[in-house]
Amino acid sequence: MTIKRVTSPAAPEPPPERWSNCLLVDGIAYVSGMVARGDDVKALAGMDEYEQAKVIFGKIKGLIEAAGGTMADVVKIIVYVVDIKNNVKVWAARREFFTGNFPTSTLVEVRALASPEILVEIEAIAHIGKGNCA
Repeated sequence: MTIKRVTSPAAPEPPPERWSNCLLVDGIAYVSGMVARGDDVKALAGMDEYEQAKVIFGKIKGLIEAAGGTMADVVKIIVYVVDIKNNVKVWAARREFFTGNFPTSTLVEVRALASPEILVEIEAIAHIGKGNCA
């Protein structure tokens, strides 16, 4: 099977020759680290970790759906935060996008992300069509 680039209006594509937001290989979708940026790729100012995570999970959902799946297909997320004490805000947003078997998760505190107003970055892996919709 070939590698297919998946795009979605929910997640604006990066400038050419930087990275792919989502690649689909043998039914597995690999979603790059997403951050809370608008269509103009500027960070959305004034948002806390909860609000940023909601934007990010919305982008991931759009990419997974464009790949032919649902959020139930997500098996792994990796979350990067600049303040580990605010992880509960990220988990609150996560509960709005996942039910049943939550994906395996890794939480990492980092000193900084792409710009000072970005507090959260999340990447995901999904096995398209394998999630339990019940």
